Amino acid sequence: MKLTVDRLHITLDRSPILHDVCLEARKGDIVGLVGPNGSGKSTLLRAIYRSLRPAQGVVRVGDDDVWALSARTAARRTAAVLQDATGNTTGLTVTEIVALGRAPHHGLLGRDGAEDHRAVEDAIDRCGVRPYADRDYASLSGGERQRVLLARALAQDPQLLVLDELTNHLDIRARFELLDLIRATGVTTLAVLHDLDLAARLCDHLVVLHEGAVVTAGPVLDVLSPALLADVFGVRAHAGQHADGVVRITYAAQPLARGGGEEPGPVARDGTGAEEGRTVGTGDR
Repeated sequence: MKLTVDRLHITLDRSPILHDVCLEARKGDIVGLVGPNGSGKSTLLRAIYRSLRPAQGVVRVGDDDVWALSARTAARRTAAVLQDATGNTTGLTVTEIVALGRAPHHGLLGRDGAEDHRAVEDAIDRCGVRPYADRDYASLSGGERQRVLLARALAQDPQLLVLDELTNHLDIRARFELLDLIRATGVTTLAVLHDLDLAARLCDHLVVLHEGAVVTAGPVLDVLSPALLADVFGVRAHAGQHADGVVRITYAAQPLARGGGEEPGPVARDGTGAEEGRTVGTGDR
């Protein structure tokens, strides 16, 4: 289902945090939300999954304003996986955690039925957590926990996934495996990602936030230009698509000076006289 954010404004403690934000994620697309720390990425997600009401603007999932829906109806459409968002999980098994994703489909005193059990079992299998389905959630590693949280979101049977730094604190193998899981869901996804290389690997399109506003949006290679990487992220770098189809970003050995106006350019690695660069290959395992 399509996500549309139209002219969104958010104010906290009378201070503007986001202003005139517009973005779109088409059905089945994975859109990455990137930008420097403090640019408003997580705040924007909160407005989308109904945790923070905007001062102005509209968030639509499909044709409906999410803030005009009941909380339960909105939760059936949008599932959020947040940083370290475990809540009270003391003594709960992995299967019990995943089953929490069915809550929006029940009444106050509703009980799990056959459809709920099928959804939970399917999510457990899709996310590869079957080997520890009966284990205490608290006993799992960071990567295993993130898989379980994604399974809980999928058990919700959402039409939109909202992910906030899902790969934080994971080793590189776990990151790749989690990205592959997200890609395989087929669900429209908006993902905040701190690592630009991982964003380039996972996403169909990128939206760049800076100082509370959208700077640019579009296909990965169009967005990650040397000028954008310099102006917004303060690094000399360029992005290119390799023969295997994976986009990789080549960074200069040193970042740009803060506030400097140095002209960004391609970074040579072959001893031709340009500054030596460092390639981070998100497709290399």
